[in-house]
Amino acid sequence: MFKKMIQFFKEVKQEMRHVAWPSIEDLKEGTSVVITFSVMLGIFIWIIDNIFTEIVKLVILQ
Repeated sequence: MFKKMIQFFKEVKQEMRHVAWPSIEDLKEGTSVVITFSVMLGIFIWIIDNIFTEIVKLVILQ
């Protein structure tokens, strides 16, 4: 069993040499896109939540 584990980790190490890692600029750009989209989605959900809250208040109070 240990031989299989050792072989597995050797193969992982070999494959990691073939990985194309992103540059710092690509990483910054991707991070900014994710943060921007997350903020926009949060604002959208907040607006929809407020609309539905007001609709429920109108229905319950009448």
